[in-house]
Formats: sequence, structure tokens, C-alpha cells
Amino acid sequence: MRTPKSARNYHRKARHNDRTKNQAAYHVTGSWNDAPDRPVFWRTRDPKEAKKVARSLAAKGAYVIAETHEGYGRWATWFELDGPALVAETAAAEAALGAGWPPAPAGYRPDADDRHRTWFAEQAAAEGRRAQARAAAEQLAATQRARRRRLAAEASRDARQLMTPPAEVRPEHRRAARHITGAQR
Repeated sequence: MRTPKSARNYHRKARHNDRTKNQAAYHVTGSWNDAPDRPVFWRTRDPKEAKKVARSLAAKGAYVIAETHEGYGRWATWFELDGPALVAETAAAEAALGAGWPPAPAGYRPDADDRHRTWFAEQAAAEGRRAQARAAAEQLAATQRARRRRLAAEASRDARQLMTPPAEVRPEHRRAARHITGAQR
């Protein structure tokens, strides 16, 4: 008679690798424009670690795609980060502060991804307009100074002539008056 223990004489051999369907719950892929054939792959089960790795790759200028596992080999895009745009945004914000311009106000295009770049571009354009206005004002002032100097030179040159009476008033040019009666006119 067989006992239950003797009936189970086959034992599955222990395997040394994990054969579960969900190896890693999150995949993070980062690629750069200058080296698109050498992307970086990161697999983890921790969502916080996946976000941290994605942010660090984006800060280095990589375009990042984070995927989450939906089961049975199906992957779905979790989020994407445009690293070059984020680097450009950071550079624009630093350049605006370095130029002495105020940072982008909180209410200025709050949902836009390129708000610092457009703010920097608007400030640069306004600075260009101010520089053009300053140049035009300086040119106008220089023209006015030159005109004043020219008029002053003319006035000093012609001062003696301007201070002498006209020729009709001078005695040597005076005509003798003819006295005639009214009937002979």
C-alpha cells in the first residue's frame, strides 16, 4: 500500500534563475541626439528609483522614456522627459538671472514647458528695443548738439554784421529826400 509520501517521488529541480513574467516593473530608456545608437537602459522595480534615474538622465540632456509593465510582456509608456528642452530651460533661466533680468513671473505661461526660454527671448527683444531707442536718442542728441554748435559758430561769425544797422539806415547810403507837393504826385 502506498502512502501519500511515497506517492510523491518526483521532485522538481530547483532552478537558479527567476522565470517570473514580470522581471522588472519599470524600464527607463534615455537617448541623446549626438549618440542615438547608444541609449541607456535602466530596469528597476522601484518607481521612485525609476523617476530619479529618469530625472538624472534628463538633466544630462537625454530624451527619456519611462515604461511600466502591464503584465505578460506588455509595456506601456509611463512618462516622457525632453532632456534637451529641460536643459535649455535651465540655461535660459540662469541666463536671464545672469543678465540682471527678473525671473519669469509665476503667472507667465504657467503650464508651458518653454516659459523661461520665451521669457528670456522677450526680455532680450525688449532689451534690443531699449538699446535701439537709446541709440536713436543719442543720435538725435548728437544731431541737436551739432546744430547748436553750427548756429553758435554762425552767430559768432556774423555777430558784427548782425549788430550793424542795415544799409538803408546808414548815413552814407541815405538818399536825399525829395520834397514834393501833393498835387505833383
